[in-house]
Amino acid sequence: MTSNLDDSVLFMVPGDPQQRTGGYRYVGQLVSAINQAGRKARVQGLEGRFPIPDAVAESAMDSALANCEDGACVVLDGLAMGGLPAVVEKHAARLRLVALVHHPLADETGISDQDRAFLFDSEKRALAAVSHVITTSRATADRLKDFHVPPEAVQVIEPGADTIAIRPKTARQLAESGELQILCVASLSPRKAQHQLVQALAALQHLRWHCTFVGSTDRNREYSQQVAGQIQNLSLDERISMVGELGDEALAEQYQSADLFVLPSVYEGYGMVIDEALAAGLPVVTTNGGALASTGKRPGVRQYPAGSVDDLRDCLETCLSNTSILQEMTSAAGKSSESARQWSDAAEQFKQVMGYHQTTKDHSQFERQWLALREPADHRARNRTVLGHLQDWARQWLDHTAGSGSEAEPKALRVADLGAGAGSNGAYLSDRLAVPQHWTLLDQNPTFLAEAVSRLAPEFTGVDACQCAMEVGNLNQLIPGQTRLITASALIDLASAPWLDALADTAAARRAAVYIVLSYAGEFQLSPEHPDDDLLRALVNDHQHGDKGSGAALGPEATGYLEKQLKSQGFVVVVGPSPWMLGGDDRRLQAELITGWCEAALEQNPAARLAIENWQASRLKLAEQGSLTVQVAHHDLFAWPAHD
Repeated sequence: MTSNLDDSVLFMVPGDPQQRTGGYRYVGQLVSAINQAGRKARVQGLEGRFPIPDAVAESAMDSALANCEDGACVVLDGLAMGGLPAVVEKHAARLRLVALVHHPLADETGISDQDRAFLFDSEKRALAAVSHVITTSRATADRLKDFHVPPEAVQVIEPGADTIAIRPKTARQLAESGELQILCVASLSPRKAQHQLVQALAALQHLRWHCTFVGSTDRNREYSQQVAGQIQNLSLDERISMVGELGDEALAEQYQSADLFVLPSVYEGYGMVIDEALAAGLPVVTTNGGALASTGKRPGVRQYPAGSVDDLRDCLETCLSNTSILQEMTSAAGKSSESARQWSDAAEQFKQVMGYHQTTKDHSQFERQWLALREPADHRARNRTVLGHLQDWARQWLDHTAGSGSEAEPKALRVADLGAGAGSNGAYLSDRLAVPQHWTLLDQNPTFLAEAVSRLAPEFTGVDACQCAMEVGNLNQLIPGQTRLITASALIDLASAPWLDALADTAAARRAAVYIVLSYAGEFQLSPEHPDDDLLRALVNDHQHGDKGSGAALGPEATGYLEKQLKSQGFVVVVGPSPWMLGGDDRRLQAELITGWCEAALEQNPAARLAIENWQASRLKLAEQGSLTVQVAHHDLFAWPAHD
């Protein structure tokens, strides 16, 4: 029985929690990571038939929820919850129920139209009763709009991929291995489409390969028997092995001995095995089915249209017959593995969603007040020369777009605002871009996003909100492919070098301009001076280099680093100063700034507490009197592809 929100969370899944599908492994790994992070989580299996439930399933869930104490936090796997809306509604007022949706039940392949309609209506009703929804991919989150789930109620928590150790092969090893080893990890089912992989391989018997299917053959015995018969009829018994489910060690051995990973699935809610294959340094061939259309777009992955056996065969033939291409993919997969997402990251996201931190609400309110305080100073500080380059570029973009099409009105400039917050950057910039615009706002805070949308929506062609954690491994997926301007305010000094590398790569891939403003430049000056000004400045700058969520932050060096990376990608870059100039009218902002600096300084050097507190008291007194001036150095940057 769970006790309360801060102590424990219970995950409920259908059947045996130890099953080894992607969904069950997601739950198991997340629960393990939550416990390793010092919180309590456990999994309970439910008897009965799912997702179209029988009486045993209904009774099992009803009884399990009834045994939970009032206020308990329970995460209901969508496979168990979707068919039992009445049970969910019965306990929703007493418990804190959260849905975990890998993909909507109605999107499963191989079900009748009648069952599809039942599952859609049933899951829609169940989702309306829970307090929050977790999905494993942005694609699934977007799909839930069709179920009338409010975007602010959905949090994407992508899986980790740190379960398999990397051991990339060299070109010589690939050339000398002779028979290339192909690995496919997925329970045998029509949606995973192993039969299509068999068809494609049957046409490549002139090449040297062996393929291993890892995954349960018991979930869909009829389909498994069909695939086994297909292999036998095509005389591929010696070349394709079906080894069933494997434990962690045996599965790791399969990853380590493979040369190529293939997932022919026609639809995925995320495709966790793709992450694990890349984390193991394996090149991947997969489809664009479902969420794979975005989650599969990474170095080391070759995609083909879902369901096309001919395209699958062509991809495989290229990989199997050209060692240099396969080595290029392997090298790219090795680079992808360097940014593999950790399960600890997923656990931290989960803790935030569940409200484990008792101060979350107050902190959010404080952050909103801080954003409101700094907005006037931010807008005053913008470098007009750098902004002018952006405005010139936007006018040229408009002229080029209008001149290259028909008589129809020019398309909207697609803008992605990273860390959009409450919309300050968009509110400032959109008024100064004399072109039609469509904004995509990305931020972790759903309340801020809702406010940002309300500030922009009346003015432009469109505004999309994306509640997400922007990470090295998903930045390219989160920024829409049609984006032509990427912007952010007061953000990149919190970012790591790999994160900025990903930003530069994403901009280059889209040939998108980049406008990054108000990045801290490492200097602040206060007048009148104080003997400990240098001490505070040094401690604050040291604190700036701490891990802010993406690895060691570059702090004041971020703008210079991004400038270098963009230039290496063929961008023209202009950088200019955008300092805060804070006088007596900014005394509230000064006070919050001084307090924040002192908190950072104490974290860096607790032994200097007395000096820091004396400095803080002196500075706050002057700020209150209106006799303090503060100058904080920032940089603005604008970059655009040189040949555009």
